Amino acid sequence: MIQEEKLREVFDTELKPRLQSLEGLRKKVLGNIFLIVGVFLLFLFSITSGFIASSAGAGWVSIIGLIVGLVYFIIRAGKKYREYLKRYKEEVVSEVVRLIDPSWVYEPYDCISEMEYWQSDLFRLPYDRYSGDDLISGVIDRTDFRCSELHTEYKEVTYRDGKRHETWITIFRGLFFHADFNKHINGRTYIEPDNAERLFGSWGRKFQVSSKGKLVKLEDPEFEKMFVVFSTDQVEARYILTPALMQALVELRNRINRNMYLSFIGSRVYVAVQFGKGLFEPRIASSCVKYEDVQQMHALFLMNSALVKELNLNTRIWTKE
Repeated sequence: MIQEEKLREVFDTELKPRLQSLEGLRKKVLGNIFLIVGVFLLFLFSITSGFIASSAGAGWVSIIGLIVGLVYFIIRAGKKYREYLKRYKEEVVSEVVRLIDPSWVYEPYDCISEMEYWQSDLFRLPYDRYSGDDLISGVIDRTDFRCSELHTEYKEVTYRDGKRHETWITIFRGLFFHADFNKHINGRTYIEPDNAERLFGSWGRKFQVSSKGKLVKLEDPEFEKMFVVFSTDQVEARYILTPALMQALVELRNRINRNMYLSFIGSRVYVAVQFGKGLFEPRIASSCVKYEDVQQMHALFLMNSALVKELNLNTRIWTKE
């Protein structure tokens, strides 16, 4: 596993030349986007300025030509972007994964399955759209894991002025991870961000009600400020949430500064880390030759190791037998 201090050297010698070769393709994608915007603005101007009415048949020919041009540039831009994205994933993202651990399997166009998502029981809202990419699977020491970017949404339909309006609302967007917990769990234990206590202090505990089980009160005040725990088995929840594990979650939450959701079900631990954007996509508006992008990518992929190690999943104090 490459350490961060060596990442700069690898970037300069291996990744930077690859990114520089992609820069020309990025500029073509951006150029096509500008052409689309230009043709669209010209189309709007032709419609609103009365050009069609004043030019009769010639005006309609021009409009049809603009529409054909717009469709052509959209298709061409889409083709160039797909080529750019494919090369970025295969030449850059896959290499960062390999640098961390060559045994990890990276599948750029696959993601955590819907079955795995439902098995986590973290987000119960039914979704209308399910998408994701950048699936990584592997083993860290003796612990198997799977992780990918994931985005689930539901559709909200409203009617205003006799017209139907659709709005897509995000349920979860971010990194979704699950790993072997090395113990079969009989109950279900859930850890969620404690937004109520964060907003209302100790009064927030009065609002801590969930259909996922009973509230579990723990003895770590720092953990309690960040997280709320519900479980169908109070004794088992305390058995799972050792002082060391609670401290590890606090440190991990402070480090990544993102909302985290966890569940312990069956023999797996599921972790969802919330982000508001795509994480492993190439830049379009500005140069893709940036060390900071590779550095962030490296840190996000390293989160797999951090979760396994900080949650102490490799310590085989329990067995499944």
